[in-house]
Amino acid sequence: MIHIRTKSEIEIIRRNALMVTATLTEVAKMLQPGITTRSLDERAEQFIRDNGGIPSFKGYGPRNNAFPASLCISVNDVVVHGFPSDYVLKEGDVVSVDCGFYKDGYHGDHAYTFALGEVPDAVAKLMRVTKESLALAVEAARENNRVGDISFSVENHTFKQHGYGVVRELVGHGVGKNLHEDPQVPNYGRRGDGKRLKAGMVLAIEPMINLGTHRVNTLEDGWTIVTADGMVSVHYEHTTLVGITAGEALSSFAPIEEAERNNPNLSKAHL
Repeated sequence: MIHIRTKSEIEIIRRNALMVTATLTEVAKMLQPGITTRSLDERAEQFIRDNGGIPSFKGYGPRNNAFPASLCISVNDVVVHGFPSDYVLKEGDVVSVDCGFYKDGYHGDHAYTFALGEVPDAVAKLMRVTKESLALAVEAARENNRVGDISFSVENHTFKQHGYGVVRELVGHGVGKNLHEDPQVPNYGRRGDGKRLKAGMVLAIEPMINLGTHRVNTLEDGWTIVTADGMVSVHYEHTTLVGITAGEALSSFAPIEEAERNNPNLSKAHL
């Protein structure tokens, strides 16, 4: 079922999406070689709970294999759903961080990719182009467009113009009272295809783009998705309100980018 949100619902989702922004900003301040991904997760969970929220991801999924952490931290060839662990980050790592914040009955969902220190120009370009594709997709989230118009915006900018691998097995989605709602929002497709968009819908739009092949594999833990060729993947996401003339990102990259610029351990090449 697709939901059209009221003004009061949208404001709750906006607040929660911006709390995800604030959480990712805390992560951006901490990132450095020598730190474990588990320590990032611990700080994020503390920050979320200190602000009256519940981590959307922790405990999500089937009871016998629920997601174990507050953040998905996906390093290098991990596309999404990486488990925080005792892995020690090092110079050159590409780190995608996905987070959800639940409060007052609604979720916010938001992701950003960071690079520690110097990374190859090809990786910096992948990050920049993928972020650009998200901006184009958010703009396309307007009334009377269709889901395929959002999907085409991502695929056209990343694959057709730059030849990157667009992950097909994973999609964006509606977000609100549940973390994942209808409609699904693929990152590939044709203009004019799919569900018609209506103002007031809220979507999590999230390009997941690979430097090499679009093909991916799932590890034995049932969660972690990796590129089939071992090349780098990046992931950006906004909680997005469908508008009359253009979509609106309810989450924000600006505070994250400011923290990124102020952290000497993070690459600026993709900004």
